[in-house]
Amino acid sequence: MKNFGTLYCTILLLVLWSCKDTGSKERFLPPSTGGINSLMVVMDTELWQGGVGDKIREHFAAQVLGVPQREPIFTITQLPPRVFKGATTYSRSILIVEQDSTSLAHIKSNVYATPQKIAVVTGRSHEELVQNLDSLAPKAVSTFKQLEIEEAQRRFKRSLSKDKALQEEFGISLEVPSLYKVGKREKNFVWMDIQIPKGTMNVIAYEMPWNSFSNDSTFVEDIVKMRDSIGEKYVPGPYENTFMMTEKAFAPYIFPAEIGGKKGVEVRGIWEINGYPMAGPFLTYIINDEENKRKMVLEGFTFAPSAEKRDYMFELEAILKTVNFNPTP
Repeated sequence: MKNFGTLYCTILLLVLWSCKDTGSKERFLPPSTGGINSLMVVMDTELWQGGVGDKIREHFAAQVLGVPQREPIFTITQLPPRVFKGATTYSRSILIVEQDSTSLAHIKSNVYATPQKIAVVTGRSHEELVQNLDSLAPKAVSTFKQLEIEEAQRRFKRSLSKDKALQEEFGISLEVPSLYKVGKREKNFVWMDIQIPKGTMNVIAYEMPWNSFSNDSTFVEDIVKMRDSIGEKYVPGPYENTFMMTEKAFAPYIFPAEIGGKKGVEVRGIWEINGYPMAGPFLTYIINDEENKRKMVLEGFTFAPSAEKRDYMFELEAILKTVNFNPTP
């Protein structure tokens, strides 16, 4: 408890000190570190191994939706407070949890490094810690994920594709790493991909009529039909009469989304090859482009048998979220 009190006071003093000087001087912060989707959890090992740790794992190591194997949303490293110093404080995403005489649940930015988010949860008892974790976790997960998306985008923006196929075909742009190449381009369809160990990562784009998906009662069914028809027309399997389609056994997950400044839906699920044993995860955004009276569809999908797919799909999500409907010529 004393260790944490000192730690939290240090964080608070650093934040206050960084805010008091409104002149030209700025406090130097080193760049944050860590792998994509990694989370540093600072808490006593006894708490980590008990019910409080279980609650953290419930929220921050929950299963990624739409991937075939069980993979956590964050890869967690737990440290006791006494060793949280030096380079470990530069981690990009940090969760600090401690039983203390105060009850807190909030998020701080750029305390030890930049960019950085630190979620702080304290409580007077294990029960209060669990309650505070439950209240803060949805916001913290969203905050950490957005930070990781921005970090993934920062990394691949170092070398971007100069191909204009998306702009010429649809009047949009995506910030796509230069290693992705256009493998197929037809009227109303662009497919870019990259080779990865034992497989590929893929981005496809096409548009649908503005009045598509007008019936709420058949919304999911209509999305599946759209994907299957596009797969049959443009995404062949390894043999004749085989093609990509939505996995039959499970309905995809669907969420409201805002992307490129426009409203739409996010669809996550599993694709398979009709008539052949191949499958993998997909992520689709169906975007309401009212100005152009169309539904703009962007999709990322991965084929990587026997490999973890979370980070592949995360990179594809980061790419799709760079969509710009008003690209410069």
